[in-house]
Amino acid sequence: MGKRLGMFFVTIGLAAVMFGCAGKKEEGTDLPNGNKSTDEAKTLQENEEVELVVWGAEEDEALLQQIFESFMEEYKGQANFNISFAAQSEAGCKDALLADLEAGPDVFAFADDQLNVLVAAGALEPIENANQLKSENLPGAIEAASVADVLYAYPLTADNVYFLYYNKQYFNQKDVETFDRILQIAEDNGKRITMDWSSAWYVYAFFGNTGLQVGLNDDGITNYCTWNATKGDIKGVDVANAMLSIASSPAFLNTQESGFLEGIQDSSVIAGISGVWNAVAMKETLGANYGAAKLPTYTCANKQIQMASFSGYKLIGVNAYSKQYAWASKLAEWISNEENQQLRFEMRGQGPANKNAAASASVQESPAITALIEQSEFSCLQRIGSSFWDPVSAFATNMAAGNPEGKKLQELLDKMVEGITAP
Repeated sequence: MGKRLGMFFVTIGLAAVMFGCAGKKEEGTDLPNGNKSTDEAKTLQENEEVELVVWGAEEDEALLQQIFESFMEEYKGQANFNISFAAQSEAGCKDALLADLEAGPDVFAFADDQLNVLVAAGALEPIENANQLKSENLPGAIEAASVADVLYAYPLTADNVYFLYYNKQYFNQKDVETFDRILQIAEDNGKRITMDWSSAWYVYAFFGNTGLQVGLNDDGITNYCTWNATKGDIKGVDVANAMLSIASSPAFLNTQESGFLEGIQDSSVIAGISGVWNAVAMKETLGANYGAAKLPTYTCANKQIQMASFSGYKLIGVNAYSKQYAWASKLAEWISNEENQQLRFEMRGQGPANKNAAASASVQESPAITALIEQSEFSCLQRIGSSFWDPVSAFATNMAAGNPEGKKLQELLDKMVEGITAP
């Protein structure tokens, strides 16, 4: 599963230009794919031949085939269906789709931070039964599927948030509340704690709740950033020093996902920051000792700061150029309904965006889902321009190494922010 799910780089201005140039579609006007924009083109016709192509993650194929079967059973007699699946990662969906939109799939799964690009490109149209979906799904998921309060996609999952996994053999629930205590226990037992500082996605955890800011400018391309601030209760150098303090512990290990899992499996790692995509492996490896919790606090400027996280959602889109738009919309709604979000959790361990499914007993009993729900209070949608990732990764990788060249922290922070805010 992709952790840094795409990059939002198309401007809101571009969206306005594209929609402004295109103008409102006139009734009966031919679309580039040969469709008519009349209601007739998007209504269901009895006993018609319906061919639909669905893009989804390769790991979802068995799940989606089961959902296709139930869909065809539900609408048996109303049409002759031929629904085919093609593997396409949610992370790369936008680029693959926009390479040839008219020849693209009818229905597709994608990461929420690609929504604005797809809307600007005319790939998505407003959802007709938006009020119903808003009442059925979590507010955060609806926000992630909307542009300017208009719903353009069907919420599917609400689980792309990172949190803390831990081994209950070493920690109780109180222990995992602070990074200091976690490191102390790991040091006392000759074990390691992991986090991936090569990924800016995770590094946001240290800056997100400090009052230091990062985000998109109004142009939708460039970023603003105050992570190098020299005034305020918490300054940029305070965060940098906090990271250096953590990195100096013999128990801390800066590693990617593979290193985390290998360490859990060989018992050298007893806690680490990751997401639901590792829940099955954690359960299989740790059994009764498998624990999960929201991110801990960490010491910064003599304060305990709650670690933050980016949040992400998976969405289902319907191609505006689909020749079977009405049936494609029905299938998208079916894939993302309460029952099938529950099935997705049972088969794939993915957290539902649907309120009822998220409140079900089986979901609530999942340590990983419980942890991400707790962490969601300290999360925000990832809306970042592409110049964010590399400078943050370079800065944090240097912090993880202990700033070996002894460079001034303010200079390193200034360089990082210069890169983040570059045109």
